[in-house]
Amino acid sequence: MPAFDLPLDELRAYAGRNPRPDDHDAYWADALAELAAAIPRADVVLDPVDHVAPYAECSDLWFTGVRGARVYAKLLRPRGVAGPHPAVVVFHGYSGRSPDWFALLPYVAQGFTVAALDVRGQGGRSQDVGGALGNTLEGHIVRGLGDDPRNLAFRHVYLDTVQLTRIVMDLPEVDATRVGVTGASQGGALTLACAALEPRVRAAAPVFPFLSDFQRVWDMDLATDAYSELRSWLRRFDPTHADIDGMWRTLGYIDVQHLAPRIEATVLMLTGLMDQICPPSTQFAAYNKIRSSKEMVLYPDFEHEDLPGADDRILGFLVEQLGG
Repeated sequence: MPAFDLPLDELRAYAGRNPRPDDHDAYWADALAELAAAIPRADVVLDPVDHVAPYAECSDLWFTGVRGARVYAKLLRPRGVAGPHPAVVVFHGYSGRSPDWFALLPYVAQGFTVAALDVRGQGGRSQDVGGALGNTLEGHIVRGLGDDPRNLAFRHVYLDTVQLTRIVMDLPEVDATRVGVTGASQGGALTLACAALEPRVRAAAPVFPFLSDFQRVWDMDLATDAYSELRSWLRRFDPTHADIDGMWRTLGYIDVQHLAPRIEATVLMLTGLMDQICPPSTQFAAYNKIRSSKEMVLYPDFEHEDLPGADDRILGFLVEQLGG
């Protein structure tokens, strides 16, 4: 099998490179406390949307996230489904937006409520209120890197995933004990972060997750494409690498491998072993730290691309874990 990363037996034991800050637990306790204070002021608004699917009730959903940003999500609910039923929350890839309504209908047809987040400040409708010192030219990874770590952009995004999931759990027709999360790339990272920070999530299906083991990406000289902002930030703000160790430590707060031990959900992860966008070792760094029931499906010859059968496998997994 062709390979550019570690051999598979070493991947299965790989523990990650990027350091975990000593106050990581306190950092996220503080973040969740900020979220708890924001939820009573969430200002959830549902605006009906006409759609031709007769079995789906579609709505634009808006809520107020941490720091006052108005955040958007699509919400689809099955018509005529009696009693509490499962739900799934879907997260999109880096710089993108929530999928078309069409792409979410299979979950509704299964009898699920489904919500799909637009990440703040990316390609959808959610607001980015900023507020961090330093670079805003490009990149959510480095947004806030030169400021207080509590101003890291992905801190707020991770909290948005939790807030949306809790809004879904609070819907009267949803069984809060049967909620799953899924997404690919950035969406895979948000899947892991959400499941880690909202322990009631029952099933999580990340596909080649992003935002894991930043220092490993750098060591492999793969700070290109989605990770190129790491190199850009250093060139602009630390050209001699005088405090590169401090950069890795700060990024450790939003490194999903360090959130992974908190996950209680059953996890199905899908990984391409030729992925040079999110290298396999970075994905294994997170997967190997998950302590709950888990399975990884490997695609030996695939890169960061559509994985054949992945959507069917994820739907089957969520139906098995959540019921229908």
